[in-house]
Amino acid sequence: MKQKTNWNKLLPVLLSFVVMGFVDIIGVATGYIKQDFELTNFAAQFLPMMVLLWFFVLSVPAGILQDKLGKRNMLNAGMIIQAVGLGLPFVHYSFAMMFASFLLLGVGNTLIQVSSNPLLQDVSPEEKLPSFLSAGQFIKAIISFAGPLLATFLAIRFDNWKLVLAVYGVISVLAAAWLAATPIAESKSTQSRASFKSCFGLLKNRFVAIMALSIFMIVGAEVAINTNIADILIARFDLTLEKAAIGISVFFAGETVARLTGAIVLNWIKPRPFLLLIALVALVGIAGVLLAPAYLVAFVFIFVAGLGAGSMFPVIFSLALEKMSERSNEISGLLIMAVSGGAVIPPIVGLVSTFVSPVASVFVIGFCMLYILWVSLYVKRK
Repeated sequence: MKQKTNWNKLLPVLLSFVVMGFVDIIGVATGYIKQDFELTNFAAQFLPMMVLLWFFVLSVPAGILQDKLGKRNMLNAGMIIQAVGLGLPFVHYSFAMMFASFLLLGVGNTLIQVSSNPLLQDVSPEEKLPSFLSAGQFIKAIISFAGPLLATFLAIRFDNWKLVLAVYGVISVLAAAWLAATPIAESKSTQSRASFKSCFGLLKNRFVAIMALSIFMIVGAEVAINTNIADILIARFDLTLEKAAIGISVFFAGETVARLTGAIVLNWIKPRPFLLLIALVALVGIAGVLLAPAYLVAFVFIFVAGLGAGSMFPVIFSLALEKMSERSNEISGLLIMAVSGGAVIPPIVGLVSTFVSPVASVFVIGFCMLYILWVSLYVKRK
């Protein structure tokens, strides 16, 4: 018998994906901070790195603590910590304060990402979980896209880009208040309490290890495409930087469309065959970038690559939670820790680009997608 969707419980959890998307403001914020304090490129890069660092350091401990405190409490704590971080620049605006702000933003967002997905599992009908996870990622993508536009508007209209942080902080607090007022019956682990040993012990399970590496690969590939596609297009078609940078927006547009369509399609298609389909689509897109005879054709294939890659994260996450739903806190911690692939794969792509050629670096991204294709065949057999 199919479960009914309880929107009173679902909506405040989905709002947490809006709050989750606020972290992507670090991109445009870093540019303004660099300009305001006349930082070097090297010094400015410590700001976004401070955010990404916490995904690696805190994800597993957060999953363990969440097993004791509960998913809703952990999610609320993350949103409040993030709100505090967003408010620090209004206490005093300095590079040191922005460093502290980004630190709290990273800590808070890590807690949000670790807790939001398994809590969404608790308020979703089982057959609709992949669809709602994809919807959550679509919501996050829209916020990521809108953030720089809002910051630019506020900078032009009010001569203060930091107002976007105030808007985000207020929404974070309101989202936490709504969730706190919403009673949710959380699933409990049927095993003993989570620990570092039990959490990392899950990697002995072949399926869990494969899913964690899948998240590592797909996030790494996505970040690598975003940070390197302009150089690849310049090398292939001798474009200006301004024209080549359009490729980044094209890839992001493909991902956004993928997450919206994924949220709809996954109501009727099982996640296992869907993963095989999108892995093939992504590989066609990557191959097309290498073989395209003109840059406009390459843009089409970049969009296709985004269509393939956009739904991989929520599908892989749902497969892992489905496999061991009773260990969702530990699974979530491991998978969010694997997001650190976004800090590992791009430097490898950069090394190949520097010492071989930008075009050759596409093969590193292609290898990541080939791994996802293999995973899709593996889970389909299972």
